[in-house]
Amino acid sequence: MITVPFLDLRAAYLELKEEIDTVINRILDSGCYILGPEVEAFEIEYAAYCETKHAVSVGNGLDALHLALLAMGVGPGDEVIVPSNTYIATWLAVSQCGATPIPVEPLEATYNIDPTLIKAAITPRTKVILPVHLYGQPSDLDPILDIARLHGIKVLEDAAQAHGARYKGKRLGGHGDAVAWSFYPGKNMGALGDGGAVTTNNPDIADHIKKLRNYGSRVKYINEVRGYNSRLDSLQAAILRVKLKYLDNWNERRRVIAQMYLDGLKDMGLIVPYVPEYVEPVWHLFVIRHSNRKELQQRLSEAGIGTLIHYPIPPHKQDAYQDNAMLSLPISERIHDEVLSLPINSTMTVGQAQYVMEAIQRVKTSSTKKRNHYS
Repeated sequence: MITVPFLDLRAAYLELKEEIDTVINRILDSGCYILGPEVEAFEIEYAAYCETKHAVSVGNGLDALHLALLAMGVGPGDEVIVPSNTYIATWLAVSQCGATPIPVEPLEATYNIDPTLIKAAITPRTKVILPVHLYGQPSDLDPILDIARLHGIKVLEDAAQAHGARYKGKRLGGHGDAVAWSFYPGKNMGALGDGGAVTTNNPDIADHIKKLRNYGSRVKYINEVRGYNSRLDSLQAAILRVKLKYLDNWNERRRVIAQMYLDGLKDMGLIVPYVPEYVEPVWHLFVIRHSNRKELQQRLSEAGIGTLIHYPIPPHKQDAYQDNAMLSLPISERIHDEVLSLPINSTMTVGQAQYVMEAIQRVKTSSTKKRNHYS
């Protein structure tokens, strides 16, 4: 039986093993293991890739969001507009600032925040709008930016899943005031450990994050603000520099698999992703919806196909946000009850994708026969 793992990080490493091993040895020999020239080189290269003036690396994606919000002046008593349909890290970053996340429902077609609902969520305490480019597909940024400018509000984009994606022809990285990135190993461009970054065209935001990530200090032992310890190590920076050279190629491989799924699954009783013409997603995840997700996931598992649920519980229903448990967010709740992520990654083969679609077809055929038998 063919097996299709949801993600094979080892295979991705083996593809670049010689280059990665070479830079690892170089860093081990250098004696410089945190920040330093390797990190500076990565920041320059990543800023250029994202078509922005500045990239500031940090310890992980959550810190990227948190420190960017702090650099925008977010603190206790403030409000930040967030998607109701997202990973909890988006909300946690707001809470870590002492601010309040204000959820806005998504467009059900794209799963991203609905720009038409943002205006009603704005209050005198609103400091930032925080759209998420969920699953690797950009949010509709222009109307969000228009609303923000009208009300004097900043925009921080959560692009943890969208490395290399484009909105209206321009690569993500500098549409809003800042963009937060994660380099968690499973991302389109992942380190071999944790890592994150913020890109921005605003030198003040970049400078403030540089202080915050390093104990509030730009000069050793001179602490200008109460900072944090959130520094990218040289080893991860060197590995990311290698992977950055291959990111566009890897994203193209994902697009090939995604197009196979879009063409092959459209008549199988599933809700498949909708892609507006103004975005170029990078398919961090390929998320379908099915009313009987549990059975479909079980049948695919029996066929040797790995799937995951991103995400089974929306943030407002998590124990961490039990004070929001009574909120009525039906679109997000419905999405979280039905979504299932199919395998898609840069090392996946066309044959594996075909096998996934054939397995889903068998499930559909079996379910149809069962319904006909009892009708």
